[in-house]
Amino acid sequence: MKKKSIRLLFILLIFPVILYSNDIYVSPNGDNSNSGKENEPFLDIEKAILKAFEFRKIGDTRPITIHLMPGEYHLNRLVHIPAELGDLTITGQDAKRVKIKGSMVLDLAWKKYDQHVYVAPVNENISFDQLVVNGEIQILARYPNYDENGGHFQGHAADAYSDARVKSWKNPVGIIVNAMHKAEWGDYHFIITGMDENGKPILTGGHQNNRHAELHPKYRMVENVFEELDSPGEWYLDKDTHLLYYWPVTDLDLGSAVFEGIVLKSLLEISGSRERPVRNIRISNITFEYTQRTFMEEYEPLLRSDWTIYRGGAVFITGAENCSIEDCEFVNLGGNVVFTSGYNRNVSISGNHIHDCGASGILFVGEPSAVRSPSFQYKEYVPLEEMDTQPGPKNDLYPKDCIAYNNLIHRTGRTEKQTAGVQIAMSMGITISHNSIYDVPRAGINIGDGTWGGHVLEYNDVFNTVLETGDHGSFNSWGRDRFWLPIRDKMDEITSNNPEMPYWDAVNTTVIHDNRFRCDHGWDIDLDDGSSNYHLYNNLCLNGGIKLREGFYRTVENNIMVNNGFHPHAWFANSGDVFRRNIVSAEHREYRMLGWGKEIDYNLFADEQTLANAREHDIDTHSTFGDPQFMDPQNYDFRVKDTSPALKLGFVNFAMDSFGVVKPAFKAIAKIPELPLMLSVIADGQADEQIVEWMGAKLKNITTQGERSAYGLSKAAGVLIAGVETNSIAGKTGLQSGDVIIIADDKDVENIKDLFSIYQGVSWKGKLNLVIFRNQSEVKVVMVIK
Repeated sequence: MKKKSIRLLFILLIFPVILYSNDIYVSPNGDNSNSGKENEPFLDIEKAILKAFEFRKIGDTRPITIHLMPGEYHLNRLVHIPAELGDLTITGQDAKRVKIKGSMVLDLAWKKYDQHVYVAPVNENISFDQLVVNGEIQILARYPNYDENGGHFQGHAADAYSDARVKSWKNPVGIIVNAMHKAEWGDYHFIITGMDENGKPILTGGHQNNRHAELHPKYRMVENVFEELDSPGEWYLDKDTHLLYYWPVTDLDLGSAVFEGIVLKSLLEISGSRERPVRNIRISNITFEYTQRTFMEEYEPLLRSDWTIYRGGAVFITGAENCSIEDCEFVNLGGNVVFTSGYNRNVSISGNHIHDCGASGILFVGEPSAVRSPSFQYKEYVPLEEMDTQPGPKNDLYPKDCIAYNNLIHRTGRTEKQTAGVQIAMSMGITISHNSIYDVPRAGINIGDGTWGGHVLEYNDVFNTVLETGDHGSFNSWGRDRFWLPIRDKMDEITSNNPEMPYWDAVNTTVIHDNRFRCDHGWDIDLDDGSSNYHLYNNLCLNGGIKLREGFYRTVENNIMVNNGFHPHAWFANSGDVFRRNIVSAEHREYRMLGWGKEIDYNLFADEQTLANAREHDIDTHSTFGDPQFMDPQNYDFRVKDTSPALKLGFVNFAMDSFGVVKPAFKAIAKIPELPLMLSVIADGQADEQIVEWMGAKLKNITTQGERSAYGLSKAAGVLIAGVETNSIAGKTGLQSGDVIIIADDKDVENIKDLFSIYQGVSWKGKLNLVIFRNQSEVKVVMVIK
């Protein structure tokens, strides 16, 4: 026998595994006694994972692919991928046809309970927190009733758990109380665990916010209340009697309907460690659906940001290198979606559709042990003499060089409001690129601290944000790092003596460029308390402008601020900040300034007066004013023409067609922001007869003596309400046709331009104080603008 043949025979005898394919197949119609081949697929994903372990145990290091054939996979427990299973792909044939679910199909025998409600016994070993009927999540019995357009919590009421209402409940124990933070910085959730001696409910919970305050007096909602089961689609599970009560939606056939109970908190975990990372895991083309709500789980503070967080998600990744989640859909998940926690390197989250989920979309969050001299509460800090002054992280238990690319994220934060489309905390070098993020209760993208910078936010489209919270923006950050103290005089002293302090944690510059932002209830870009070492350029800000507060070493240049302008707040004398070559539409709205930074100049203002106001502070010496001459703003092209005065100041045009998702399937369905209203008003020089729609009201300038006489005004000025939609913000405020707005936020309103300018300055507060002239009298009105 030839040596080559002998060698081949030896290999076949000793290593028979190489004869087998490392492709494993799973099908809902399979059988776990099968071989796992394409024509003999397994039934369960768990069985395929065990088969992959067998390959690794006999020394086979080749890549393994688990193919999920079309159908639904209801998990009994989460899928766990440890370090031993490196070089593994789990892929579906089509995300629309392959679904991994954290739910259990319920076998229910319904009987009539009353005129509308049916009841069925449930196996006492089954515990679920959400009910699904024919693929639609139903409504846990609540007060007030669910209203998609009802604002906070999709319906809220001041009397949600008033004494009178509590007395109407036979057994309040187990009822969930949801409420907003008094300042609307987030939300709180509680379980009623009993009643005190005064008949007041005992609330357990409230750990979901790191800036503790009283509950909002109005924005409250209760659920899991049997007595509130009073409308179609509502349900209630009595855990003592194991009876499920349900008011069917219209035209539902209970006999043929498929009922599911959501039973798992997480669906997939990729977990290794720094010492033994899990490598080269790829998850693709799968829909992940149905996980439990997690707002009552253990939370931890994210340093001194406003956040606490549940360190978990539908997909949880830790101790990973070169892993990816791509081309998946994540929908109807109760808590966080994809959570990248602790030590992770080169993790990619790309091409995913994330929507209709309870908490945050994509999170990159490190471990507090990596932070030098950490503090965890707003008023807490480490004295300078006790502080670790070495720059950078203490260890490497944090995400680094990871990316969220080309994800379509919307309608997240459906349950929890202290959330974001993308959240970054205690991380380094995270890239957030070409994502479309909208319809969220808080910021679209949030960076919770300065540790350790180096992030790049580029080509994102972020809008319709801050829908149920307040005092932040479409992009929001904090920098309450080692240098930052809640005692202003002390911070002035130590930063003056140690000008490098802001770099101790923010060791790398975070760059925000070529994004499109619009926030109608705050700032488009909000660099809040202490956010330092940022470079912002080539951003199109459509409504809320740019705010910089209490930080150092930030350069803001070559940005366009439509409808708004620059908001410098509480600057230090030696901030080193730069604001130059920007196009602004309003005056600088400064607050508590000790200094004006390194350079504020070469900016283009909308008019001569706003420029003059800026020059009173000895800034903007070379700035000018005038029409920026946008090329085609009605079609979202805010590049300026060759004759624009902005170009003479050094402004450079940037692309207007690169924002948001790039996948064709996403571009076909992704929303884009509405054009700013003020632009249409001023386009023709603020035409006097122009009718403008705003907050559901039709507005017109008062310009003639005849109009002055008709409405009994003291002068021919003000904004006429020419019509009001009943269910609009203006209608709910109580504005009426024939009213004339004469004062807003204690400032005279001469015309629509004045009104919009004032509104832009206070929109972050969530309300606007108006004085209207009605029937020859002044009437004060508070307009809640979200």
